[in-house]
Formats: sequence, structure tokens, C-alpha cells
Amino acid sequence: MSTPADPPPRADLLALTPDTLAALANRGLVKRAAKEVDSGAGPRVDRAADGGVLGVHPDGSRPRLPVGAGLDAAECSCAATGVCRHLIGLVLAYQRLHAAAGPSAPPVTDWSPGAFDDARLEAAFGRTALAAARRTLDRGYAATVHRADAAQPVPWVELATCTVRFPVPHELGYALTDAAAPLRGETIALAVWAFRAADAVEGADAADPADARAGTRATVQVTVGGPAPTRPSRDTGPAAGPDAAPAAPDQLAEAAALADELLLDGVAHTTPVFAAQLDRAGAALSRAALHWPAALLTELRGQVDAHAARDARYEAARAAALIAELHARRRAGAVDRPGVLGTREPADTPLRRVRLVALGCRISGRTTADGSTERSAEVYLAQPDAGIALVLRKRWEVTEGRPATGAGLATRRLLGSPLRALAGANVVSEHISRSPGRTVTIGRGRVAATSITPVGSAWADLPAPLLVRDLTAQLRAWDDRPPRLVRPRVEADTARVLAVAAVESVGYDPGRQRFEAVVRDRAGTTALVRAEHDPVCPGRLDALAEALDGGRVRFVSGLLRREGGHPVLDPLAVLTTDGLVVPDLAAGDGTGALAPAVPRTPDPITHALEAGLAALAELAHTGLRGHHHAARDHLAAAADGLRRAGLHSGAALVRAVATALATGPADAAVGPWTEAAIHLLVALELHQEAS
Repeated sequence: MSTPADPPPRADLLALTPDTLAALANRGLVKRAAKEVDSGAGPRVDRAADGGVLGVHPDGSRPRLPVGAGLDAAECSCAATGVCRHLIGLVLAYQRLHAAAGPSAPPVTDWSPGAFDDARLEAAFGRTALAAARRTLDRGYAATVHRADAAQPVPWVELATCTVRFPVPHELGYALTDAAAPLRGETIALAVWAFRAADAVEGADAADPADARAGTRATVQVTVGGPAPTRPSRDTGPAAGPDAAPAAPDQLAEAAALADELLLDGVAHTTPVFAAQLDRAGAALSRAALHWPAALLTELRGQVDAHAARDARYEAARAAALIAELHARRRAGAVDRPGVLGTREPADTPLRRVRLVALGCRISGRTTADGSTERSAEVYLAQPDAGIALVLRKRWEVTEGRPATGAGLATRRLLGSPLRALAGANVVSEHISRSPGRTVTIGRGRVAATSITPVGSAWADLPAPLLVRDLTAQLRAWDDRPPRLVRPRVEADTARVLAVAAVESVGYDPGRQRFEAVVRDRAGTTALVRAEHDPVCPGRLDALAEALDGGRVRFVSGLLRREGGHPVLDPLAVLTTDGLVVPDLAAGDGTGALAPAVPRTPDPITHALEAGLAALAELAHTGLRGHHHAARDHLAAAADGLRRAGLHSGAALVRAVATALATGPADAAVGPWTEAAIHLLVALELHQEAS
């Protein structure tokens, strides 16, 4: 117990939780140090005159924790490099010594890392790191700022390729980033500037400056720096009208011209020459670090290839949506260029030692243009420290005589382990790279070790928003998102783990070959778990039915979305009391008897919007130049349906496409088609997400 003459306890050391210590070192060191302290083999603790904390361990090691610096600046006389168990033990022993004092601040402290000035940043990380951060600032970058709240008492920032957290209030030295050590100072500076931008916007929005802090939101998207800094992209959306497209980079203008050419000729009439042009345009966008349009062209090229190969993955509606999205991004780029076009960041950023938790996997297949068969696995991985999900991809060419179903791929090895094991594992690696789109590559080798262990109960320990206990609150948090057409193109953005309180019904719709189950979360909100039949994974639906119908479900992972305001989960895995079930990897031939699903009443507004989009997609498939009279009839019928549903603006836009085709050259219909497609896509999304 401190006497009045003693210096006050150090708030920074008392604020270090076991999770923060594990992030600064590793969980094994924290457990070993805690065991030593618990057994009485911890260090003797003393306080230096300058406020530093000194320790002497039974083995003679002498750690020292200086004032105003993090553990990376601490010292120890032992031979270990980096943060050692002696330093961790000294922190834990100091906390035990001052346990009665408790933390000097409440669990949630009202503070902003934006308060750190550039002089503090340079003193902490050096001039070189700050200069590198300023180069990114000059180009502009997007970030998502998360303020501390009861659910997550640590403020943090999502950058394009890494995450930065500030676990100790008002202390810069303890800031955590999952970027590799050489990038630590640069990424922390970018995170501090992101908080400054969010603070400035919240202050500007407050009627009274005194209310600025009280009016802050838990999460806010900001665009920082660049030639034309903008406010957070709350209302980012495609501009209306053919004159709304701003001046754009040459690479983006060339990509838009290719999209128009595709619309005029039609996906059905593309040639290998055009496919090569898409490749060149996508490469140019990548070199310009316009990540989202580059990813869009890659997907569009995939649709063109799928049609050429007569692959079932080709969807005319998806190809049409990609054409519309490219134009929407080009227009909205003037409002928030980093957020809409992709930040000008390196394509991949190496991360430090990272722990990931597998959420299951998705298997897909395709036939290439040369007739060969490919299978792809997407392993979804939660990164608990960052509160986000990532995707690890692997593709195999299936040779004759080898099984091509999901169950057959379950034994294929990835990172030295069978896919079945990796899809339900904890992964700890020292060599992970993350792209702006949240795909990851994991290296293996003597230096960069990767360990893979069963997932166990790790899902129960995931933080919000990865673990959803209240669907209503989760969906409400998405209300301020910009339309999908201009959102960052990040993988696994909606991957979640739902804590299930009960399964209310399970059934199968034979007409749509679709499995549906109604589950209830712990707050009483129901969600629809829906999975489609896929011949690549014939055992998927039977495995889901068995896992969900036994009364043993604890959690379901999947991709969460809204339809008609109601939550729908596309499942990846089910965790029951008996273990983890990954439906796409399940054995079986899909012949199990399933109870019928509850019939669902069709939604007339959704039907009208989808009919309009289908008529536009038909034109993108056949081409505006080669359209038939029947296509104009389909447009007229779709416009009538939109009008009957009360969607008069959409009806007028669709009818304008038919008029342009009937009265002028095909080129004159490109603008009206684009306007109609963007309008209907955004309208459908807003309708689906409306509560």
C-alpha cells in the first residue's frame, strides 16, 4: 500500500491487460510470467527516483520500465531480445502490488489519440517514419475510426492494410499495430491523423463546440489528406446525371471506356482481344494503386471468361452490375477518392506475429476456357486483435481420377495441414501479408513459423463486431454505410459469428434447391440461415440440416446481410456441443430427406426492381448494338412493373433506355442504361436493408 509520500501508481502499467501484454509480446510469455508471479517466484519491485519501475528476479535478471515509453523501450539484463518474460513479470508484479489502488482511470476513458501532436510522433518514432507517413498523407487515405465504448474500451483505427489500437490512454508508446516492425511508426502516425480528422468533423458538426465530444459516434469513416480532403463518407453515393462524372485518372477513364464498349457489344460477343484489354486496364489501375476499380475489372474479366467457358458461374446480372459499379465509382471518386477508388497504399503490407481464428470455408468450382476443371477454397479467418475478418484463397486444378467435391478437397494440404483442419483452426504466424481488400497470404519457412491448432472455444472469445449476440444492434450499426456500389471492396466485410440461443425451424425448398433455418439470437431476434445447393458440395445441405436440427448448436458463422430488413446468414460453419461442422467439406451425396421449408410471400417491390435489373442485364449480355425488339418489350414491361409498385423514378429511367434504343444510335443508350442500372441497384439495396 502506497504512503502519502510515495509517488502515485503508474496509470500506464495498471492499464495493461493480459490481452494487451500478449499483443506486445505473446500469450505464452504472459502465461509463464503470470505463473511465476502466482507461485511467489516473481520479481522484487522498486521505484526509481525518475518514476521508472525496477525489478530483480530470483534468477538475477534486472528489468526496468522507464517513464513515458512502452515495453519496446524497456530494458532487461537477460540475454533475450525484445520483450521478455522478466519485463512481463515486472508489470504483473507491479499490478499485484498496487491492486488496491486499481486503475487510475475508468474502464472507458473519454480521450482521443488525435491529441498527440506531430512533435510527439516524431519523438516517439523518428523523422524517417513520420516522413513516410506524410507521403501517404499527401496522396490521401481512407480509414475507419472506432472510439472507445463499453463493448470495446480501446480506441482503434482500421487502415487499408493493418489495424492500430491505443490500449493505454494518453500514452503513445503502448500503441499496437499488426503491421511489421519497420512500418510501426508510419502506421501509428496515420492512425493518429485519422483520429484528428474524425475529431475535426465531429467538432464541426456540433452546434456548440462544448458538445463536440458528447456528439461523437462510435464508428466513423474518414478520408485523410490528399489534394482535396473531404468529410467522412457518410452519404457517399453515385452522383446523378451524365455530367456528374468528374475528371478522373487516365487509367480510370480507359477502364470506363472499356466498360462502355462491353455494354455496346455485349458479353456474349467478347473476343480474346477484349479480354486482354481488360487485363491491361486492370494492371494499369493496380499500378496507380486504384485498388477497388482494379479488383472490379478482375471480377469482370472472370465473368467474361466464365461465359466463354460456358461456366455456370457466369451471371448476366452480375456482369451488368459490375459495369454500373465502375461508372458509379468514377463519379463518386470526386467526393471521396481514397474511399471510393481505393487507397493509394502498397498492394500488400507485411504483418507482425498475428493470431487468426478460422470461421470455416467456402468451396467453388469452374471450368476454364481450355476445358480444365478448377476448384477454389476460401478460408475465412477472424483477426481478433483487429476485430475484422480476412480471406485466404487457394486454387487447385483437378486432374482426372481425383475427387472434385468439397469432401474430396478436405484432405488437400494447405500450409502443411489438411484443408479440413485449417478451416477449423487457430492460426498463429510470423509471416502474414494483408492486401487492402483483406485477402491474406501466409508464408512458411524456417524463419516464419506458422502453428495450426484446433479452434476449440475461440469463437466464444471473439470480440464485437465479429461475435454477434444482438442482431438488431449489429444491423443498426450498418445504417450509415454508403451504397455497396461505392463501398470499399473488402473481402469478408460481413463475415460474422452468431451466438445462437435456439433453432426454431429447419426446412428445404425443392423448387429453389435451398435450405433454410430460422434461428434466434440471445436478444430474441430471429435470423434466416440460408444455403443453396451446389453440385461441387453435395453434402452441404444435409450437413447443415443435421447440425442445426439436433438442439446442440452454439454458434453459426457466415456472411451476414439484410433482406427486406431481416437478417440473413449465408453459413460457413456450425459449432455444436459435439464440435465444428464445415458444410462445404462434408461428405455425402445430397440425397438425405429434408423437411419442407416454410413458404415465403414474394415481395412486390423486390420483384419489380429485380425485373428491371434483369431487363438491363439482358442488354448487357447481348449488347446495345445487337439488341432485338424483344429486349425493348422487356424494358417496357419492367417499367410498367416498377410504376405499378410505386417506383416512378425507376420506371422513367428504364423507359428512357427503351426510348434511346428505339430513336437513336446504340451509343446514345449507354448513358440512360448506366443511370437506370445505378438507380435500380441502389434502390434494391436500400429496400433490402430497410427495417
